[in-house]
Amino acid sequence: MPLLGFGQHEWMSPRRVDLPPELTGAPFSIAQARQAGIGPERLRSADLIRPHAGVRVTRSDVGSTGVIRVAAASTGADGASAIPTDAGSAGASMHRCAEYLPVLRPHQFFSHLTAARLWGCPLRIERDEPLHVSATQNARAPRRQGVVGHHADPTAKIVMRRGVPTSDPVSTWLAIASVVSLDELVVAADHLILDPYQLDPWDIRPFTSFTALVAAVQKFHGRGARRAASALDLVRQGAESRPETLLRLLLQRAGLPESEPNREVRDDAGRWLGRADLVYPAFRTVVEYDGDQHRMDRAQYEKDIIRWERFIAADWRVVKVRAGGLFATPEATVQRVRSALLAGGWTP
Repeated sequence: MPLLGFGQHEWMSPRRVDLPPELTGAPFSIAQARQAGIGPERLRSADLIRPHAGVRVTRSDVGSTGVIRVAAASTGADGASAIPTDAGSAGASMHRCAEYLPVLRPHQFFSHLTAARLWGCPLRIERDEPLHVSATQNARAPRRQGVVGHHADPTAKIVMRRGVPTSDPVSTWLAIASVVSLDELVVAADHLILDPYQLDPWDIRPFTSFTALVAAVQKFHGRGARRAASALDLVRQGAESRPETLLRLLLQRAGLPESEPNREVRDDAGRWLGRADLVYPAFRTVVEYDGDQHRMDRAQYEKDIIRWERFIAADWRVVKVRAGGLFATPEATVQRVRSALLAGGWTP
């Protein structure tokens, strides 16, 4: 028996086996690990996290906030990178889907609220919201903790959203009609049909059209059909955020005249002054949702202040609404806008 050197022990544990490159940078399934020659002992190592049964991801691929990093080289059929590394907007849902992808079977796809979030719909976040996964009728719906399985028609349209199989925007909107409120459904539709003022070449908008939603609702007889039809009467083109849609609905239901979302404002000489969230051109009044994101971007907030000053100098009334005015004291907000409209010549 050979002599042990100083500080060595016969019972010292063996060196941890490094994972092959194909199992790093993204979640992987146990089946993939076994194919790569990784044994069960290695899969129980403390450096691996288990987001779902049968799925592992290395701790080094998880950021300090718990967000999974995904290999940037992974691309979907739409040409966009698979899962963005930011945790904002749809990013968090993308990461949750990335955790589940290794065990997603053929003919299964993300649907309902999960799909809505993948499409970026700014819906209210629910605590411990499960993943929604649908399977065509010929495939088995998943049964896992934290996952709600659904059966879909064999003809269901499945598209790739940043490398993730997802229900198409119209089907997604119809699927959530029975599980979200009327206002949330309008928020989602406003988002899906938005043709933004500033285009993102890596995320082509709009995702669908109002005409497509109307045609789908006319043929739809499932759960939520009535709510979907009611929502269509409230959907408008131009809303660029959830608060803008909710503010528009608040003022409209209060009996105020209908506003025009994100319309250009010009002075009497036709000179361009800027765009505003909600515009009442006949009464020279604009309503702006003054969110915290403006203050976080100091340069943008200074531009907003200059834009508001231009409106006022051209004899337009500007009503700025903060989150508290929308969610905590909506009656006071309605009264402020009503007063501005009356000053602009509106007659109830």
